[in-house]
Amino acid sequence: MHDFTPSFKALQEHCVVVCSASKDSQDSDKELFDFMIDLISYLTRFEWDMAKYPIKQPLKNISEALAKQVTQIETDLKTRSAAYNNIKGNLENLEKKTMGNLLTRTLADIVHKEDFVLNSEYLITLLVVVPKHKGFAMSDHSSGFASHRMIAEDAEGGLFTVTLFRKVMDDFKAKARENRFMVREFYYDEKELKCEKEELMKLASDKKQQYGPLLRWLKVNFSEAFVAWIHVKALRVFVESVLRYGLPVNFQAMLLQPNRKSVKRLRDVLNVVFKHLDEVAAASIMDPGMDIPGLQLSNQEYYPYVYFKIDLSLLDCS
Repeated sequence: MHDFTPSFKALQEHCVVVCSASKDSQDSDKELFDFMIDLISYLTRFEWDMAKYPIKQPLKNISEALAKQVTQIETDLKTRSAAYNNIKGNLENLEKKTMGNLLTRTLADIVHKEDFVLNSEYLITLLVVVPKHKGFAMSDHSSGFASHRMIAEDAEGGLFTVTLFRKVMDDFKAKARENRFMVREFYYDEKELKCEKEELMKLASDKKQQYGPLLRWLKVNFSEAFVAWIHVKALRVFVESVLRYGLPVNFQAMLLQPNRKSVKRLRDVLNVVFKHLDEVAAASIMDPGMDIPGLQLSNQEYYPYVYFKIDLSLLDCS
């Protein structure tokens, strides 16, 4: 019997990411809440889907059909999530460059063409980061120093354009190091800066365009995987009941959701009511130290009745 829980969890993890991204509006919160409530309602009102999984066919065929469906969903998930995460990752990397202090961040959104003296044989404009606790007083120490102007400021300092003669550039850089100023290696290239801005805008647009379809696909296929998962649980209850109690088929399946405080009490009651179905298992439960050949009860949950857990924490996106 196939175990689809890992595939279902993979879908759930991606839904959690989408849940987080969806929480920008109350409408998204309500839509997501309604979606999860629908799944829980489906579970409490579960009926076998005769159209999808005809019961007249062999159990092996039903199991294989369920496995094929979930495997296809998982394959599609990997492809779609890889494409989305690739765009998201590239966008985050570019956005990180727009953050940080003036020593490390990109300057594409700060500098402008008019800040520089370009294509001059004798003059050059440099960018200098000056710590906030220091004043800019380079003019007294460097002959050939022409002008300076602060074009940006953050909590740690200011970014200055410094225009000077090319022949004194090395001397200026040496003086800057002595004063603990940082000369950024930056040369204004309008085409390169334009490409950087366009790439950022394109990635943001691509992410937005892919988000909607991915969200819809996740919701639809999360539901499909959930339905398949519950059908597998029902199938396992049937198979285990036949294996334990034989034919003809005569069992009643029930869905119970006790609160945490009453779980032990419920177990005790069920063990008493159904101990006649499996005296050996019931005895081992009453006496945990009892050694029963052939039954490794310490490694699994085993009761006189057939029991399978449905972990609804998988639906938790909080």
